[in-house]
Amino acid sequence: MKNSIIERLEQYTAKRPQEVLLVSIELAGEQDTIAIFKGFSSSLMRPTAYDPDIPMLSDDAKIITIDRVASPYNPEAPRYLQRGLTWETIQSLLSKVVV
Repeated sequence: MKNSIIERLEQYTAKRPQEVLLVSIELAGEQDTIAIFKGFSSSLMRPTAYDPDIPMLSDDAKIITIDRVASPYNPEAPRYLQRGLTWETIQSLLSKVVV
């Protein structure tokens, strides 16, 4: 079975704990930003479910951009590694860490 987008992004950060992914999405006409760090994801704009088995990113969400940020993440002064990646452009990074 193929892993979902969010599962692959979470696996990437589990293998790269020095990075945080900030994923900007649009779902049902509303925007959200999801932070993914060390294999876990959390919304920065709305409540996050307590159960980590509930995915933060549904299949009908549209990924707008993905930013790679150095850990630890400081929202006041983020240290960007790469900005404005798309789902298509980040797939090569996911392949490098085999997720």
